This record gives sequence, structure tokens and C-alpha cells, in this order.
Amino acid sequence: MTDLLQRYLDPRAVITGITVRDAGEAIDLLAARLHEIGAVRPGWAAAARTREVAMPTGLPLGGLNAAIPHTDPEHVVRAAVGLAVLPEPVSFRSMDDPDVSLDVRVVFALAIRDKAEQIPLLQAVIATLSDEARLERLAGAGDPAEALAVLGE
Repeated sequence: MTDLLQRYLDPRAVITGITVRDAGEAIDLLAARLHEIGAVRPGWAAAARTREVAMPTGLPLGGLNAAIPHTDPEHVVRAAVGLAVLPEPVSFRSMDDPDVSLDVRVVFALAIRDKAEQIPLLQAVIATLSDEARLERLAGAGDPAEALAVLGE
């Protein structure tokens, strides 16, 4: 995990073992947790869902895929990153080709206040996920502590 991602990934916003029906429910789950810890405003979920329709965040990584939903800074109270490791995949549209649906089990939600940090943080998440073996271990994490340990390797 990069220093930038480590700085923003809030252990209280790491969720494992919860099954969701679709991408919207995954976004809502992370938004609720980020709101609970005081990182986002109540409108973050709706804004992230709307953005997901216009600009999908599914990240094709080969076998396992990830998604990185986020939205504009006005919905953010303080910068944070949330993580959901889902036991069953949900479909997110690909950022590379919106006509392609990806089965996603790892979802990083970015709550960024400074737009200048958005691209570096996206790059940090992508760099972390580019290690295929780490991604497989992360997808298999049984609890938040294990997920954080895998990311810290």
C-alpha cells in the first residue's frame, strides 16, 4: 500500500463479508460507513451513484476486478478512503469500456476534498491493486484486520 493510500484508508471504513445485490448497494454500504465516521455528507451516496452512471469506475484487472467510486469534493467533510471486500461479486461497468460489465469483489470508495489529490490517490489504489497475488489475498480477507494486513504487505 502506498503512503498516500495508507494516510487516507480509515480502518473504521473497511467492510468485509457483507453481500450486496448490485453496484449501487455497494456504494450505499460504503457511503453509510463513511458518513458514520464523519467523512462524507449525506448526499455522497446519491452523487457517487449518479457519477457512476456517467463515468463508470470498474477497473478491469484480469481475473478479479475492482471499482473505485467517488464524487465531487462538495460531498466530502474530510478526506478518507473506504474499502469493501465482497464475498460475492457485483457488476460495475468498466471505466475502459462502459459497455462492458465487470464482476467486482473489491471496492475502494474515495472521499477526497482536494481535487489535486484525486488523480494521485486513484493511481495509488490502482498501483496497490496491480499486484495480482495481493488482490487475490485481499478478496479472500475474512475480516477488516486481515484486509488491512494484506494491504500493508
